[in-house]
Amino acid sequence: MATIDGLPPLRAVIAAHGLSARRALGQNFLLDLNLTAKIARAAGDLTGADVLEVGPGPGGLTRGLLAEGARRVVAVEKDARCLPALAEVAQAYPGRLEVVNADALELDWAAYLTPPIKVVANLPYNVGTELLVRWLTPKTWPPVWSSLTLMFQREVAERIVAQPGGKAYGRLAVLAQWRCSARIVMSLPPEAFTPAPKVRSAVVHLVALPAPRFEADPTVLQRIVAAGFNQRRKMLRAALKGLAPDMEERIVAAGLTPTDRAEQVSVEGFCALARQVAAG
Repeated sequence: MATIDGLPPLRAVIAAHGLSARRALGQNFLLDLNLTAKIARAAGDLTGADVLEVGPGPGGLTRGLLAEGARRVVAVEKDARCLPALAEVAQAYPGRLEVVNADALELDWAAYLTPPIKVVANLPYNVGTELLVRWLTPKTWPPVWSSLTLMFQREVAERIVAQPGGKAYGRLAVLAQWRCSARIVMSLPPEAFTPAPKVRSAVVHLVALPAPRFEADPTVLQRIVAAGFNQRRKMLRAALKGLAPDMEERIVAAGLTPTDRAEQVSVEGFCALARQVAAG
């Protein structure tokens, strides 16, 4: 793929610009341009979409997104050392790449993009989960984005797609699966990255549903889910008792068992309980 855009291989780019990955920024660079192109393709047809990328680093995935036909890419990069390398990518794709030197947690990124919007990113490990939760909990639904194609540590990816009954099932699974379809589309070994992390990685593809799967007030649902999983070893009646004086009765009214634990409750069950709590 390096020959497609006429730019050097990523190892040469990193060497030329002195871009050693920094652990403090959660950086692990993916250098195989065949893999970055594969991640871009996992996001579906990009030709009519603006794409938000967070943490582009030296631009490997950025190049994949542009080569796969993204209408426009907005790359948010906190590390100013990466800007010269990304500027070279922008020159190779005139008018299609905008690089924003900012912290993605503090940026109103939607102001830079025109729908339809897809988010595709090899997320920095230290902010990945927080960004995902923000994308899953906007003030209105459907969100401004149509899909998220995101790389996480494999453990986090498995938590997003987990089903009730296992240790991986928790808050992320409920928030993701309530409003999205979610599946793991790629798995990557540590040696695919520089430096190699101590864990495997995986790419999760989430597609926003037009409406949530089950009716529930988002604020109430999030409060219940947080309380349940913050004390996941406790039974529901104990973990949730602070949410309402007659919580046990509401649990029963929702069709749940007060002695169950949060990890045994389906997304539908949590939504039923949220409706009971919201009823006052």
